[in-house]
Amino acid sequence: MKLSTLSPFLLLLFIITISCKDQEVNDQNSKEIVIIAHRGAQSILPEHTIEGYKKAIELGADFIEPDLVLTKDGHLIVRHEPMLSGTTNVSEVAEFANLKTTKNVDGKMVTDWFVIDFTLAQIKKLKAKQAYNGRPTNFDNQFNIPTFKEVIDLTITHSKNITKPVGIYPEIKHPYFHNSVFGSHFMENKLIEALQENNLDDKDSLVFVQCFEVEPLQYLNTKLSVKLVQLISTYNINKDGSLNFNVPQGDFISYVAPYDFYKKGDQRTYEFFTTEEGMKFTATYADGIGPWKPFIISYKTDKNEERTLLPPTDFIELAHENNLKVHPYTFRNENTQWSNQNPEAEYHLFFDAGVDGLFTDYTNEAINALKTWKKK
Repeated sequence: MKLSTLSPFLLLLFIITISCKDQEVNDQNSKEIVIIAHRGAQSILPEHTIEGYKKAIELGADFIEPDLVLTKDGHLIVRHEPMLSGTTNVSEVAEFANLKTTKNVDGKMVTDWFVIDFTLAQIKKLKAKQAYNGRPTNFDNQFNIPTFKEVIDLTITHSKNITKPVGIYPEIKHPYFHNSVFGSHFMENKLIEALQENNLDDKDSLVFVQCFEVEPLQYLNTKLSVKLVQLISTYNINKDGSLNFNVPQGDFISYVAPYDFYKKGDQRTYEFFTTEEGMKFTATYADGIGPWKPFIISYKTDKNEERTLLPPTDFIELAHENNLKVHPYTFRNENTQWSNQNPEAEYHLFFDAGVDGLFTDYTNEAINALKTWKKK
């Protein structure tokens, strides 16, 4: 039957039915792919703040991501790194001037103010600031630095009050660095304690725990039932699109290899995790793998610095064959290597490649891209 032969009423009914079916497809796609608010709504508000997490939840995030570091008195607080100057006003607080020091962090000597030299009470005297150049700074020096417990409380309260619960996706940052001060597995045990005290230690809990090191995840796998994710990175992308696993001397070794591997004399870099053997190894202790985007889709650069995207690698296929979820990082409007100024197209590119979720600084755009994406 031709549409032109339908009555106006039936034609309208037909259009509504097709529209509803398309919406059902998009809703199903949304359920299959999770959107992780990277450090909260950090494109709008300072990262790792309760206010930023609330905004990310409001925008529709499935998970919020708190990065965890330890204070001098053993509290898990939420900062991207053990260093404070990039994300707080610590340099402006006179009473903490004498706490600036130099430490070895994953093979690099760093001079800064370190969380591990501050008590929780001192941390609570600091305020957060925007960490990313070019983003709004009008909320700088207004918001407190939260503890992990405060973030957990936020998600629990939120999930009780609305129909769509939100999960947490904590990353334990530099556990080798922290445990060298506090003792073996101190950081992991603090995480275990926090999750178990809040009834979040279950395979069905809305919790993923991530780390760039291996042994901490293996340990957690023997103590927790929540989902675990192995993070992997590379130093740079070569001109031909291959990945560079050669870190310059004096830089962070954790850019190219798990730092615990390095300290044990294990020569494997993160490239190992892209192989079938590496995927099988990861599956012995983790439920997912979190790669930087070029592990999935890289690009080559010509002599005029023009970039050309390469076809997807077999990374996702290998991961799925080993029952590993794939959650790449980080999607930012400012990084145009994959988007060519069209973030929606970039999200669709990775959705088409088969990702199970992704980390984004722009939660609202990722959510909207899911709605407009049509699964192939």
